[in-house]
Amino acid sequence: MSVNILIISHNEIGSALLNAVKQTFNSELPLPVATVELEPNADPEVLIPKLKKVVCALNQGDGVLILTDLFGSTPSNIANNIKDCEGTRIVTGLNLPMLIRVMNYPDLDLPQLAEKACSGGQCGIMVCET
Repeated sequence: MSVNILIISHNEIGSALLNAVKQTFNSELPLPVATVELEPNADPEVLIPKLKKVVCALNQGDGVLILTDLFGSTPSNIANNIKDCEGTRIVTGLNLPMLIRVMNYPDLDLPQLAEKACSGGQCGIMVCET
């Protein structure tokens, strides 16, 4: 078994990042990933119960790492409302380096994988001098 990944993002951000990761790996991803992309008019009251069921179904015993694109946004707020599902961790600020880092450590447990997500996201941000 392994940790499952759930990406909750605005519009097509999650799918775009996931497609880029798939190109990077040139094969099947080492961790199972599901994406939920919210439209601008998404109703959190309708989505929260549905996503709780998704998280419970995804959790095969090792937990679910929930990645959201922007802290304080609707995807992040919805994730915070489903975190009471057993075995979840939430990391916000989803970016491509974060997702690639997560995929490079499929054998880590949920807390360690959440830390790798944070470090991958942070280390992928830098100022490039010209």
